[in-house]
Amino acid sequence: MPEPTGVIHDIGYQRYTGPRLGRRAVFGALYLHGLRTAFGLGRSAKAKIFPWLVVAIVSVVAAGITAVRSQVGETVMTYAQFADNMSWLVIFFVAVVAPELVSRDLRSGVLPLYFSRPLPRSDYPLAKLLALATALWLLLGGPQLLMFLGAAFTLGDGMRGVWNELLDLLPGLLYAGLWAVVFASVGLLVASLTGKRAFAAGGVVAVFLMTTPVVGTLSIMPSRTVNELAFLASPSTLVQGVGDWALGDLLPEGQGGILIGDFGPVYAVAAVLLVAGCVALLMLRYRKVAAR
Repeated sequence: MPEPTGVIHDIGYQRYTGPRLGRRAVFGALYLHGLRTAFGLGRSAKAKIFPWLVVAIVSVVAAGITAVRSQVGETVMTYAQFADNMSWLVIFFVAVVAPELVSRDLRSGVLPLYFSRPLPRSDYPLAKLLALATALWLLLGGPQLLMFLGAAFTLGDGMRGVWNELLDLLPGLLYAGLWAVVFASVGLLVASLTGKRAFAAGGVVAVFLMTTPVVGTLSIMPSRTVNELAFLASPSTLVQGVGDWALGDLLPEGQGGILIGDFGPVYAVAAVLLVAGCVALLMLRYRKVAAR
């Protein structure tokens, strides 16, 4: 009977003995990776062109506003108005970034790797949503901070002037957060429906821009009630309606055609329901993806 000739080789495999970081660390890694992806960090130069072009545009606008204010000594645009006027750039930013965050993973089929334990099915879309909302808030809040620094330290009113300017800045940052949450929720939901980035980007733009004519049609109807509720039909005007109601003098009534009358609370509830509905549908979408 021949003797065994097999040989066991020790090639250095060892059990992992380090700390197991768990769910929180995985969620944080997904969030940080999503935030870096939004601005093209860690990716090719081509991926950085559009997001940083948008950052440059909003920064130049903020610097111009600050320069004009320092010369004339009057506020030419409030922080809240800045967020409104930059909303069209936010739409295109979402249209490019949201597909990068979710459509690529759908197309490449790597979701089963993400959904391995200890990551629950809901953590993946929530991390992506938080990353996109943070990127949008930074996109609007960063230039607002630039405007604040320019106004607070060039107007020569001392610490009292800095404090008053800070009181104007904080509501503007909250308003920028509202833009970020609403746009991120809607944009990410639309982008998650397809693995093709071009289709996802087109869908995001269509949702935000093609609802505008609906608002225009409803706002010229003979009924005043219909006119004041017309701005519920578009995410952009919905956010402006909430701002008009919540921020008062910082966003004067009638700015940009927003005339909501006494329906401010309705707009606030509608914004909450819109975000909650988008998040719920996003969770359902990834529950179905995971089940395949």
